[in-house]
Amino acid sequence: MKIAARILLILLLYFFLRDANAQTKRLTYCNPLNLDYGYTPFDSFAGWGKHRATADPTMTLFKGKYYLFSTNQFGYWWSDDMLNWNFVYRKFVRPYNQVAGDELCAPATLVLGDTLLVIGSTYNKDFTLWMSTNPTKDDWKAAKDYFKVGAWDPGMFADDDGRVYIYHGSSNTLPLYGQEIDRKTFEPIGPKKEMVKLDPEKHGWERFGEHNDNVFLLPFIEGSWMNKHNGKYYLQFGAPGTEQSGYGDGVFVGDKPLGPFTYQKHNPFSYKPGGFAKGAGHGATWADKFGNYWHISTMGISVKNNFERRIGFWPAGFDKDGTLYCNTAYGDYPQYLATGAEDHLQSNFTGWMLLNFNKPVEVSSTLGAYYANNAVDEDIKTYWSAKTASKGEWFKTDLGETSTINAVQINYADQDATFMGKSLGVYHQYIVYSSADGKTWKPLIDKSQNKKDVPHDYIELKTPVKARYLKMVNLHMPTGKFALSGFRVFGKGVGAKPDTAQNLIVLRGDSERRNSWLKWKPNDNATGYTIYFGIAPDKLYNNMMVYGKNEFYFSGMDRDLPYYFQIEAFNENGISARTKVVKVE
Repeated sequence: MKIAARILLILLLYFFLRDANAQTKRLTYCNPLNLDYGYTPFDSFAGWGKHRATADPTMTLFKGKYYLFSTNQFGYWWSDDMLNWNFVYRKFVRPYNQVAGDELCAPATLVLGDTLLVIGSTYNKDFTLWMSTNPTKDDWKAAKDYFKVGAWDPGMFADDDGRVYIYHGSSNTLPLYGQEIDRKTFEPIGPKKEMVKLDPEKHGWERFGEHNDNVFLLPFIEGSWMNKHNGKYYLQFGAPGTEQSGYGDGVFVGDKPLGPFTYQKHNPFSYKPGGFAKGAGHGATWADKFGNYWHISTMGISVKNNFERRIGFWPAGFDKDGTLYCNTAYGDYPQYLATGAEDHLQSNFTGWMLLNFNKPVEVSSTLGAYYANNAVDEDIKTYWSAKTASKGEWFKTDLGETSTINAVQINYADQDATFMGKSLGVYHQYIVYSSADGKTWKPLIDKSQNKKDVPHDYIELKTPVKARYLKMVNLHMPTGKFALSGFRVFGKGVGAKPDTAQNLIVLRGDSERRNSWLKWKPNDNATGYTIYFGIAPDKLYNNMMVYGKNEFYFSGMDRDLPYYFQIEAFNENGISARTKVVKVE
């Protein structure tokens, strides 16, 4: 009897610990976010093709739930956990102030007590400011039907003393503006005031162009957002252009909500010029349920249209000196979501490496020059397309060796899409099989009954699986052909991680101090490198991810500041130690 009781106690303890572990297991996500993005509500340039697009996101915690608004989506999303999102269909723009088929464009949100406010971009004086106390449903009414502060790319802010402000502007000639508005009537209080403007002659990252080198076009300042931390006001902005890989967010800091403001030395604070999906500009900084800061922003594709874009978010925060930062390192690899208070100077990266970068692939068919290897080249701008969307078209990737698989991200591309605007009730269906030898296959991910629109489907496996081959078989596409911009497999290989990179040099001349040329000795066992840099040896908050090269031309430096650099190598097996910090005057 005693033995039976002991066995029973052990079993109860096992199931208790198992359930407790399941409850505390951290959720993971992967950028770009897997949202049911709508399609453009207008034809793209010269008939280049219909496609999904959104940008200019805001994220707001309201009554214990997260609300995500972005451009031209005919609605918005809400979530309990920042991973699983629910779409609410809603047309905010009334016919009498609708422009060119747009819906809510570059929206701003504001929480006032038990009410959530939202407004889009406009230069009209009859635009509606909306309010809701129950935004999990389409339950909105006008807070101000004729909002006189017509503003493009607005950001709204409520101070601790109850006073409310709006910031706005999107121009390559004009500054950002700020203005106080009455909390009850939403009427403007006094004239708008100039807040901040760009200085590309000093700040290299603010120059227009894919490589910050376009001398013909002036850069844009846009995307206002305001946070208050420890009595300081952080006025954030996007620059230099949404279609560029270096699109980022900068910040000015002041002691008062309408300035004056001082340019933060660490800028841009949100920056992601490398990796699968590039760009981290025009966004919002918010605190989650546990008080941790995050930054959400725009990621670029810009193939079928300059404004073909997606959304991502990253850990952010304020360091001990009050410097606002955003941690985008491995920012489109699987990352942990928070289960409590965190130090976001420490990485949320799961450590699951990309297993199939430029590895061999096979496909059922290929349309034109949309080659199969485009789906594993770590570039969201390129993609493979099958000749059809038929059931049975397939894509197979070889990891090169049997590896431990933790997660898969499937990024669809828009080839011959026919939709415009928001299409409800559309979905993807597929099955992913795994194999150790390429002959015997087992179902790994079964989405044959899926009824959701999942353009960037991210699946963390309940239990890691060992396999060498994965094969995705298409069952149903919502529109267009079966096409993939990235079939990405994450986990751990069985080999050795690379050794520390060697001989990092940074060349910075006196004639053009905004630019530098970084070179290092090639590492034979590395697939890529992550370069960290910053304005102090203990503030290497920005990074650049480089695949298949041992050099990087960096043109985003502040002309008048010294910089500090480190580099680490990575492959499918892990990440090397970082080099010593290199200072460049």
